[in-house]
Amino acid sequence: MKRKRLVSVILAAAMAFSLAACGSSAYSDTSTTDTSSTDTTSTDTASSDTAASGEASTDDLKIMMETPVESLDPQQATDGTSFEVIADYTDGLMQMDKDGKAVEAIAESYENSDDGLTWTFHLRDAKWSNGEPVTANDFVFAWQRAVDPDVASEYSYMLSDIGQIKNAAAIIAGEKDKSELGVTAVDDKTLKVELEAPVSYFLSLMYFPTFYPVNQKFFESCADTFGTSPETTLSNGAFVLDSYQPAATEFHLTKNADYWDADRVKLAGLDYQVIQDSQTALMSYQNGELDMTLVNGDQVDQVKDDPEFLAVGAGYMWYLSPNMNKVPELANENIRKAITFAIDRDAIVTDILKDGSTPTYTAVPPQFATGPDGSDFSADQEKFKDVCAFDAAKAADYWQKGLDELGETSMSLEMVVDADDAPQKVATVLQEQLQNTLPGLTITIKVEPKKQRVQDMQDGNFQLGLTRWGPDYADPMTYLGMWVTNNSNNYGLWSNADYDAIIAECTTGDLATDASGRWAKLYDAEQIVMDEAVIFPLYTQCNAEMMKSNVTGVEYHPVALNRVYKDTVKTAQ
Repeated sequence: MKRKRLVSVILAAAMAFSLAACGSSAYSDTSTTDTSSTDTTSTDTASSDTAASGEASTDDLKIMMETPVESLDPQQATDGTSFEVIADYTDGLMQMDKDGKAVEAIAESYENSDDGLTWTFHLRDAKWSNGEPVTANDFVFAWQRAVDPDVASEYSYMLSDIGQIKNAAAIIAGEKDKSELGVTAVDDKTLKVELEAPVSYFLSLMYFPTFYPVNQKFFESCADTFGTSPETTLSNGAFVLDSYQPAATEFHLTKNADYWDADRVKLAGLDYQVIQDSQTALMSYQNGELDMTLVNGDQVDQVKDDPEFLAVGAGYMWYLSPNMNKVPELANENIRKAITFAIDRDAIVTDILKDGSTPTYTAVPPQFATGPDGSDFSADQEKFKDVCAFDAAKAADYWQKGLDELGETSMSLEMVVDADDAPQKVATVLQEQLQNTLPGLTITIKVEPKKQRVQDMQDGNFQLGLTRWGPDYADPMTYLGMWVTNNSNNYGLWSNADYDAIIAECTTGDLATDASGRWAKLYDAEQIVMDEAVIFPLYTQCNAEMMKSNVTGVEYHPVALNRVYKDTVKTAQ
């Protein structure tokens, strides 16, 4: 597409910022946000000013998605696509402002006790789309579901290991009843939360979907169908789901006229279209069937000079996960080190993705978490290049040592990958790099729908898995917590007692209230992960997108909720 249109100064500024944040120079800068906020990009944050320049359109915002929604149950969902849609129609206690800071949503106000162990939230007058009021018990019910072993929520650790909510860990382990969770409805409008230890980032957890409320009476009326259709979902948020079925390739939400902050919302609705082929998606955009679409690879070269092109940090870190528990070859540390040294991360982002994604050499990606001194936890990408940067000679040396230890001369490994366009391209180049650098290695690629790939990795039915993780909150623990023994996202089932001890010290031990000491210890934890090649970091994702110039106010966040549409305006053309 070669149409040239003027875009707002704010959009141009956002593009400049996001391209800098995703480009090769990103690591020379450090974030200036504190640990309760994150760097974000918005195409415009003053929607009323935008509306003044043109009448708001009554059309829907037409959005391309790469993957289908996996679950609309806030306590069962685990992927960014599902989180985005759930957040479209549900508010938690807190929400993100344009800069990523936690601000009030269903909570009108809150207090924290002097010892940091008790949070009290006072709820505003808000209601569900069936007319029922949103009450403190809706949060109690939802959070008890999250820790209930019978529900088996993969994000239950957000309440225990991360949120430190009283008795959460014991309930998850089956040692206490869910009714003993440290969350109480004092009355309909007052929620009390008791913690095992102070959590500095607790408010930022409150905008994460696992902590969203669920109306108990409605949930029980739906039985096993909850979250599978418009009739089995309730909204207390900006939009209402009015067209959806599981694995739908197109679904729709309309503005919620009864939303407590309805005057803020300018869009008539959201029209999502799941398109996994990037060329089809770009053609749909050019034909006017989409207002927003992702582009990648050679497409970026085609459209990068178009004023409707922008690149924004997506927050996700992509990595290869080796199954160290069930695959003897990958239990060998020298084999794992050979693989990580055989990967040319620069070639992946420069020659294949071309979307501004940056090669990553650390277990925690850059530009989302800042420490007590204001520095980016992972600004220094050089520190681990001696354990994972591309080095064919080192790779070959470790490879031979590993083969000798195993008594083998060759090896075959299978890599499981999502059915989406970009991951398949990355998997293909990884296959080529590994086979060319490590003699006797054969890599086969197994393509699966994302839901099946995630299930296989969680079940341990994989050898190598190409996967990603987006930060759930603005602290390194959102990544480092995954490698704790028996964490549900520790796909390789790696276990290290020293590592577990450090994480425990930083969450419930003396360092929980020592910000500087905690930060230093988290670096020690990351060092262990990298030294033992627990994962093979690849790149931090940057999304290259096309967005119609009459669309402004889409907020992009690298943490928890990647896109938010509450302030989005689509003006008439």
